[in-house]
Amino acid sequence: MTTALERTPIDPSRLSQAAQRALIPGPAKMMAARGLAPLPHPGELISVLYQLTLDPEPELARSADKSARELPDRILEGALADASVDPRVLDFFAEVVQGRAELVQHIILNPAVADQTIASLCQRASASDIDLIAQNEERLLRHPEIIGAMFNNREARMSTVDRAIELAVRNGITVPGIPSWDAMVNAIMGGGREQDSKAPAEKSDELFARATRDAEEQPSSPESDSKTPISQMTVPQKIRLATLGSLTARSVLIRDPNRVVALTAIKAPGVSDIEAGKYAGNHSLTDDVIKYIASRRDWTKSYGVKLSLVQNPKTPIPAAIRLMPHIREKDLRSIARSKGIPSAVVAQARKLLMQRTRQPGGKK
Repeated sequence: MTTALERTPIDPSRLSQAAQRALIPGPAKMMAARGLAPLPHPGELISVLYQLTLDPEPELARSADKSARELPDRILEGALADASVDPRVLDFFAEVVQGRAELVQHIILNPAVADQTIASLCQRASASDIDLIAQNEERLLRHPEIIGAMFNNREARMSTVDRAIELAVRNGITVPGIPSWDAMVNAIMGGGREQDSKAPAEKSDELFARATRDAEEQPSSPESDSKTPISQMTVPQKIRLATLGSLTARSVLIRDPNRVVALTAIKAPGVSDIEAGKYAGNHSLTDDVIKYIASRRDWTKSYGVKLSLVQNPKTPIPAAIRLMPHIREKDLRSIARSKGIPSAVVAQARKLLMQRTRQPGGKK
């Protein structure tokens, strides 16, 4: 999450004389709120409208906001390119012109725009807008939240994100908002790079796009991994796909031999308790993934997740024993006879069965 620029009123003394006159209480002020003030420059017009959107008089503020959103492109083009416009005004209009590509680019290229505004734009910008933003490396290093916003925008090209991340890593900058940052650093600096990666850097965009498409369209199975571009991705690319990809992408990446990639997949924002329940009983997943599922109390509220974890030999014994009082007697009997579960868990199942036998009417 990026830090928003605070939209506070502009000191009137910083505005032109014409703009100050338009803000004097009276009929002229309402005319200004309607976009009808006789201002010589478009930059002054949008500055006055911004100022009036913050006016304590609700009718004036609503009128100014409506006028700002209805300004024609020909006026906004000149206004948004004006480097003398206050950064708070540009931040407000970045929201107003969202989705209007040429106007957004005027804001991106305006040297007066605040770093926080660019980071906010990156959260919803198109691939071409993000490419334009990424050209300003000085800004990326000064405000690394922009790189984090790029990473988390599905529209951003993988090659653009790769370059921005590598820029930060090689300059010793930590980027907030990117999971498994240390693994990114190790991979880029050589400590954790996949030596068998088949993907040249110039094809990263194609691979990321194909991986996303394949993840949506193809069933997930261990046998299919080698047939998808996922196996050709670098560690940073896999981490991004694990974070932003679909359930099917995660179901592949959660089995990745790199434990950081697997953990990123299970920690992805899109993982539901139903999905976690499917993984909880999978004996082939790394211990770290099972341990993480067991640590999530919101997921272990589900009886199916509890039972799968108790029956999974990779679940940490203390976690399995903590869940066992909630297991039904029929399932406890099965666990007590199991030969594939740690002996301590089997012994606890037998102990609980004996206690319930001695106390009729106890918890079933």
